Order: sequence, then C-alpha cells, then structure tokens
Amino acid sequence: MTKKTFQHFSFLAFFLLFSLLQAAELKSAKYVFLFIGDGMSIPQRMMTDEYLQRTEKRGLLINQLECQGLTRTSAANAFITDSAASGTAIACGEKTNNGRIGMDASGKNKLVSSAEVARDNGRKVGIVTSVTINHATPAAFYGHNVSRGNYYQLGLDLIASGFDYFGGGGIAQANKEDDPLYKGDIYELAKEAGYTVSRNREGFQKINKDSGKVLSFGAADALPYAIDMSEDDLCLADFTRQAIEVIDNPEGFFLMVEGGKIDWGCHANDAATTLKEVIDFDNAVKVAYDFYEKNPEDTLIVVTGDHETGGLTLGFAGTGYRTQIETLGAQKYSGGVMANKIKEQKAESLEELKPLINEMTGMVFAVDGEYKKGGLNLSKVDEQKLQDIFDKNQKDGKFTGHSALSKALVLMLNNKSTVAWTTGAHTALPVSTSAQGVNAQLFSNMLDNTDISKGIKQVVQK
Repeated sequence: MTKKTFQHFSFLAFFLLFSLLQAAELKSAKYVFLFIGDGMSIPQRMMTDEYLQRTEKRGLLINQLECQGLTRTSAANAFITDSAASGTAIACGEKTNNGRIGMDASGKNKLVSSAEVARDNGRKVGIVTSVTINHATPAAFYGHNVSRGNYYQLGLDLIASGFDYFGGGGIAQANKEDDPLYKGDIYELAKEAGYTVSRNREGFQKINKDSGKVLSFGAADALPYAIDMSEDDLCLADFTRQAIEVIDNPEGFFLMVEGGKIDWGCHANDAATTLKEVIDFDNAVKVAYDFYEKNPEDTLIVVTGDHETGGLTLGFAGTGYRTQIETLGAQKYSGGVMANKIKEQKAESLEELKPLINEMTGMVFAVDGEYKKGGLNLSKVDEQKLQDIFDKNQKDGKFTGHSALSKALVLMLNNKSTVAWTTGAHTALPVSTSAQGVNAQLFSNMLDNTDISKGIKQVVQK
C-alpha cells in the first residue's frame, strides 16, 4: 500500500466512523485525558506487560482499555518523525515538518491544538510531562515556533496560552538572556501573569483547588527516571492527581500527560529503565481511570505514543525462543546513575568493580572459573569485553570510561533478558492507541496520528 493510498484509506475510515457516531449524536466529553508515551510503541508496551505478568501477575492497564488500534506516525517531510512533528500532529491534527512546533509544514502558519480548542470552549486545561515542560511534545499543545530548539520562546508561549496547570519537569532555558525575544526570567514572568509557581516538593504540597493557575515542578530539569526515584521524588501520577484537583470544574477540562522519559530510556537502549518508565506512565493513567470510574458518562481517556524509539525487539539471537524478560528487574539504576557510581568508585582495576557491577545489575562473574548455578552469569567473552573497555579508557592511571562500561553492562543484561535494539534513534513503527469512555470508538482501528486531534477537537466543543 502506498503512502498516498494509506492516507486516503485512513481518512475514509475515520470519516466513516465519525459519520456513524455523528448519526448517533456524538456526545461531548466533559473530561478529556490524553496520555502520550514518548517513544512508546508496541514493543515497549508488550515488553513491560510481559515483565509485569511474570513478576506481579498483572498486565498494563493501557493494554486493557476497551478500544485498541494502531496509529501511523510519519511527518510531512519524513517517514520517520521526531517528537515536534508528531506532537504537533497529535495536538493540532495536521502534518508538519520535523522540528516544527504548532506550525504548518511551510513554517508560516500557526496551527490550533485540541488544548486551545478546549480552552476556547470554556474548559480548564492542564499539561503534565516527566521531561521539561517546554520540550517538544508538551509544547505542541500551546506553542507555535518553527524550531523545537527555541525553548525560551516556547516558555513565553506557555505563559501566553493561559492554560490552568503545568506540571512535572521544569522550564528549559528559562532565563536565556541572549534570546532575541528575551523579556525576563520565565518563572518570574509567570508569577507576574498570575500563576502560582512551585519548584519543589514543599511547594507542591501547598497547591490545591484554590491555588488558581499553577506551575508545579518537581525538578529544575526533567524528573528523575522512575528506576532512580527516591521516596521524596514526585512521579507522573502525583502530578496527574494534582492537575485533576486544580482543573476540575463544572465546565469540564482537558488534560495532556506525557511520559517523556520512555523515549530517553529507549535512546539509551536501556530496557530496564524503559520498562520502569512505562510502568510509571501506566500508573498515571490509573489516576485518570479512577476518575473515569466515578464519571463514566462524561469522561474520555485516550492513550497513544508519538513514535517508536530504539527499534526494540523482543528476542535475541543468542537465546533462541527462550525469554526471561523478568531478569531486567535485576538492574537497580539507570545507565547514567550506574556510570556515576562507577566513577565514584575510583577503581584501579576491573576486579575492584565486580561487587558494584553485581549490586547494580545482578550479573555475576565466575569465581575460580566456576559460574553460579542459575545465575545471570557473565561469560568469559563478556568479562573480556569489560576488561577491554577498562584497559582502553585508562588515562594517567585513572579509569575514564564510566559511561562506556555502564552502556556495555546495560546491553549485556538486555541480551541476557532476551531483548535487543536496532538503533539509538527513532523508527517508523506504528504505535498503539487505546481509549476508554465517551466516543472511545473514534480511536480504534488503523488511524493516522492527526486523527487523534480531530477526534478530541470534536468532543471538547460544546
């Protein structure tokens, strides 16, 4: 099927489905949740679902919603999309070029997002993400810029949107004084515009339904990876719950929540970190689902991804048909934190690092040539690879290959757990889209990512 034929088919399928629903008096959804797993496609969902089935005897909630479909992700100028073009398509319902935020492919015309339509129809609007709040995907719902890299300008768009709640990761380049449109620190400008601004857990705990418009951040940058979080860290579910409290009102609301660090884990080819991000994302959806169960006649939940990242495959050449995805649970930290711990060790030999490697990954070295029975054993070939990295990265008697060693350990555990990767970038795989509630049928079958915005715009208009 050609690209043009597919797009024609997708449009006809959506048009016919929408026409049937219109004939049945398409109902406005008072409460609309849109969840976007950045970098999350079928492999990421199925890997995590299988991990949960094996370790907790349960699956992902997002895989159990009543309507399930597939969604094409291409950009206007590329088969493989970036998050700016895909975010804009999902938010605004029109294809654009990679790199553009809320602008058409020409870069000359502003597009209108579903969040802006909701706002203009009297609803309160919230935007939540685990990465920086002016990163590509969240910015696509309020921003308009020819370049996703103009973070400061997107921060200005954030304030200008007048949306009621922004939460999760902080504002990137919030005080970029050399930006041609510089007007002052974004946080201070937000306060001047009437926003309550919180930048830590203490401030988070003070925010409630009477706080007015809110900027609520759990970190200066992105939130920590779920695998690295302490009890004091705020997670995606915390911000989703708070957003609902702030924006719930008689006129209804629109809330977009992004699991942005799923993508980052996939870029790093770190399966254990990725699946913990998907679980964190699923927990945020559970918050919305609890709300749905109290308001089933008025609520719509849509869950999708913007693209696949990493070319994740559930199978590895060295393991045949055997799978042991549950062993990813042996990894205790993200690759970045592991690299820092290796650096802090200041080891003068690989031998000194062996206890730390075992603690961080669950993988064990042979002792006197003997392997632990049934363990995650590092073979002689594995150990030689690690030794080669250690020897190659010695400088003035100091080991400098912390990141290289950490990455090698992550990939070894991935392969032993029977998962593998084809790239450190995005792929053109379609993503899974799921929905529950009012007009959920709009988001089933085979869709284009622009159809998500078209469907949501219909149900947020009164």
